Amino acid sequence: MNKGILVILSGFSGSGKGTLMKRLLEKYDNYALSVSATTRSPRPGERNGVDYFFKTEEEFSHMIEEDAFLEYACYVNHSYGTPAAYVDEQLNSGKDVILEIEIQGALKVKAKRPDTVLIFVTPPSAQELEKRLIGRGTETPEVIRHRMARAVEEADSMGHYDYILVNDTVEECVDELHRLIQTQHLQTGHQKDFIREIRGELKEREEHRK
Repeated sequence: MNKGILVILSGFSGSGKGTLMKRLLEKYDNYALSVSATTRSPRPGERNGVDYFFKTEEEFSHMIEEDAFLEYACYVNHSYGTPAAYVDEQLNSGKDVILEIEIQGALKVKAKRPDTVLIFVTPPSAQELEKRLIGRGTETPEVIRHRMARAVEEADSMGHYDYILVNDTVEECVDELHRLIQTQHLQTGHQKDFIREIRGELKEREEHRK
């Protein structure tokens, strides 16, 4: 069984990352979402080990000391991190693992795991991004202005990503995302076992000819 590939999706707020991930898992097999650890309390309906790994501050600090996270950060007085053990368990089972995190965290993971595939999701234009944010109908004009200003800053980091994925039509974008991920399996770095096997077979056949 080939090892899975770790894929990180980042993108502007309003780019549709969450929708893409949900549809990808509905439409295609062999994907797993990374489950984050957090120090915040569970919300109604959330399950430990499914939605999050819920940790105490002490447990979380211990995991940091043990270098157990691929990346971690603190947001609004609570800590969040990506446990390496869970990701590796899924990868070793042959699943491609999808992780949705911010740019800073994505670059930290890439530094630790250079074979991680970084994909930045974006609408086809700034106008479309603003249109989608307004279309949500859940955010004030002030929040929308803040998100658009944040997008300006995030755009400066797009060049650090391996691929840019333009989310115009969801179904087409999901199919493109799937093809993009599956293509990574053809890279020589992910075909070491096959290379070793066919080299051995060729050498064996050559020996028989002698």
